[in-house]
Amino acid sequence: MYNDIIFKLGEFATEAMIYEVSCFPSFGLVSPISSGSHSDMDYFTFIDSTTALNRYFLEMASAGYSKDPLDKIFANVRDIGEKAEKAMFIKTEGINTHKGMIFVLGLGITASSKILHDSKDFNEISKLIKNMTTGIVESELKNLSTKTNLTHGEKIFLEYGISGVRGEAEIGFPIVFDYALNLYDSDKKLGQNNRLVQALLGIMSQCKDTTILHRHDYDTLLNLQKKSKFLINSGGFNNLSNLLEINNLNSHNEENCISPGGCADLLALTVFLSKLKEYFF
Repeated sequence: MYNDIIFKLGEFATEAMIYEVSCFPSFGLVSPISSGSHSDMDYFTFIDSTTALNRYFLEMASAGYSKDPLDKIFANVRDIGEKAEKAMFIKTEGINTHKGMIFVLGLGITASSKILHDSKDFNEISKLIKNMTTGIVESELKNLSTKTNLTHGEKIFLEYGISGVRGEAEIGFPIVFDYALNLYDSDKKLGQNNRLVQALLGIMSQCKDTTILHRHDYDTLLNLQKKSKFLINSGGFNNLSNLLEINNLNSHNEENCISPGGCADLLALTVFLSKLKEYFF
């Protein structure tokens, strides 16, 4: 039973990562059709990275399936995540394809495994992620004014006060659990590709994506949120008259090197949780 759970969680994580990079239009993200807004990576770079990360997601699932206290589990998984990052950079020759994904999906896998170990309900996963990451923003984003060699996330926190993926984790990824998961699961009639793009649009309409803030500015982020929200509120792919605007938004992002990388991570988490819920709960 233990091995079945661990391997199934790893399977769902790998599927989620491949699904995320396989949908199109993807609004500046890498896909099989285009490298989007990225000149240093393509679809095969992501496949290479995904295969390198598979073993570490299995290790995270194993770490979560435990009676250990949450702080010990989280510390263990952070160590595994650091190893996963190194493996990613080796496989991609220094290209960052999945650093955010390792954190986001890693938390999803670990919390899901712990919930299955404790025989708790699916709705407890978000709460567990909150508990596991309590205080992470304060502990990792404080006293930055005197620090040198700031990361992109740290610079954005200083400039905009946006805590990025750490802040999303600390509140339990509500964009995913309270919104995107239902959007994705309710649109099965659209077919797999369009379901993914629909969910991505929904996430872009709400997410304060620090990847965009790093490469551009707050106005660019607000503009993308506004356009995405308009498309979702008017039905997205359920409204055929939106197809031109959806493609135009994709072209706009590619032409202006806008890439919603943080939204991509949340999309993968959405897919992972959808598969988890359908299989285990």
